[in-house]
Amino acid sequence: MNKNIIIIVGVVVYLLSALGSYAFFSAQSTRAGTQKPTYEGEEEVENAAPKTEACPLNGELYSKEAKAKWETRRPLGIMVQNNIEARPQSGVSSADIIHEIVAEGGITRFLAMYYCEEPKIVGSVRSARIYFVELLQGFGNNPLYGHVGGANTPGPADALGEIKDIDWYGYNDLDQFAVPFPNYWRDYDRLPGRDTEHTVYTNTQKLWDFAGKKRDLTHVDEDDVSWDEDWKGWEFQKDAKEEDRGNTKSISYGFWDDALGSDYTVEWTYDPLTNTYVRINGGEPHIDKNTEKQLRIKNVIVVFADESVADDGYEGGQHLLYDVIGSDDALIFFNGKAIKGSYEKEDEESMMRFYDEDDEEISLVGGKIWISVLPTGNEVTY
Repeated sequence: MNKNIIIIVGVVVYLLSALGSYAFFSAQSTRAGTQKPTYEGEEEVENAAPKTEACPLNGELYSKEAKAKWETRRPLGIMVQNNIEARPQSGVSSADIIHEIVAEGGITRFLAMYYCEEPKIVGSVRSARIYFVELLQGFGNNPLYGHVGGANTPGPADALGEIKDIDWYGYNDLDQFAVPFPNYWRDYDRLPGRDTEHTVYTNTQKLWDFAGKKRDLTHVDEDDVSWDEDWKGWEFQKDAKEEDRGNTKSISYGFWDDALGSDYTVEWTYDPLTNTYVRINGGEPHIDKNTEKQLRIKNVIVVFADESVADDGYEGGQHLLYDVIGSDDALIFFNGKAIKGSYEKEDEESMMRFYDEDDEEISLVGGKIWISVLPTGNEVTY
């Protein structure tokens, strides 16, 4: 009997401690919104200098000064919300690569990859999902991961559990609940009238600095191992000449077919003069609040993956699973042309690679890359 009482008391103490910790970090996060972060010493990527250096992640050309900066750090993936209340997002146009997948209820979320550019404001930042973790694992040794909490219900969708299992927790994982202000902050004025969950923002340079100073993670780790020691990126080609560009003028697709789906349909319009695809998000031009300009992408890639429900008892809805490990069909768009092909991601730590119908790996056009993961069987019109 006494043993049972001890066990019950222990459980109660644990629960009170957990609730207290959550309340503390939530309060800290909320108070941070009353302060304005500063960006002393930070500069935008230099656009005037000659662009001769290819970004390892997407092949876009930058100056030698920009290269000198990115060679001191490692890739950083940040979870950015695409909920209507979070629009227009900040910093999306500066990402080297964007991965877009439904997070819940038909609402998509972005894993925005930063390495060669350093936007001063990114967000709003939201929670982790396990399939985004699996995609991020392909970007070398211990890529940084910026997010606010994550799915943590025991079961196959437990993103925070996976982060601990792969030894990212407290290391290259930069969860807002473990990284103090001013690395993340709340801004209720940036998009007035939004719910609190859509008010968290971050700064790429601050996260890189935090990782270097507090986690000993720059371009190398504490053992002097470079993030890209065993990493192999994609191959890239130059823009096709104007006369060689295709006539695939538009691309459109949705993620879910329910009533919510119209807010998350995607359209891309090809501009042959700039050889870019202009994005329309839920029927409206997709604007980056940092630049007030519509997003333009060099490569639009649509891959298909089996979608399932985790069935883990999550009370707030259903946690989803997307089988991004393995291979399936893909559509690859660049230079105004469409390629029917496939993708393959051998395991968690492998890059997702793209192949044509002859099983030859595709060289992408140097520039921004957008990858949308659709449930298997969805239609793409082009």
